[in-house]
Amino acid sequence: MRQGFPIAAPGMAIGLLGGSFDPAHSGHVHITEEALRRFGLDRVWWLVSPGNPLKPNSPAPIARRVAAARAIMQHPKVVVTAIEARLGTRYTAQTLARLKALYPGVRFVWLMGADNLVQFHRWDNWRQILAMVPVGVLARPGARMPARRSKVAQTYAGARLPGEAAQLLPGMTPPAWCFVDVPMVNLSSSAIRARVQRRGPLRSKA
Repeated sequence: MRQGFPIAAPGMAIGLLGGSFDPAHSGHVHITEEALRRFGLDRVWWLVSPGNPLKPNSPAPIARRVAAARAIMQHPKVVVTAIEARLGTRYTAQTLARLKALYPGVRFVWLMGADNLVQFHRWDNWRQILAMVPVGVLARPGARMPARRSKVAQTYAGARLPGEAAQLLPGMTPPAWCFVDVPMVNLSSSAIRARVQRRGPLRSKA
């Protein structure tokens, strides 16, 4: 394994949570801990991306975002990484293809909030993503019903695993996805950035 890359053994179930993390916040921590528990994962890797192709503005420098993410996400089963910057990949499908080649036998699960499922069909090679790894979707404020009505949810309705069987997801053959309702924290990175700019107080809604 290359130096600087996380260690993983064949057979391990590892959730991948990608994003700009600009900045990382308690909402990310919350869904990560829920994902570990609900999907029966051995580890979760945060993939702090160099930049999101669907967002018009560039994020803060990646070293600063990784450091802040490591400061807030302190869990023995969670690894904060900058794998995409090391691999030179820009899109999720490219990253997954490289990871599957680097870690043969590891059972990767792509993790996302329900808000991302709504626009998942806009991602580059989104069908390829679903063909490579199971996808775990966690409820986010205001996105439960739109996610269930999304193009991806309707197109892959037959590949959906019931929420009560969520722990089986890492062992499923793609395409497979599972939507789980979790206690929600109504907090987003964009809201944090806006409040910081206005120097206003931060509040979260459980």
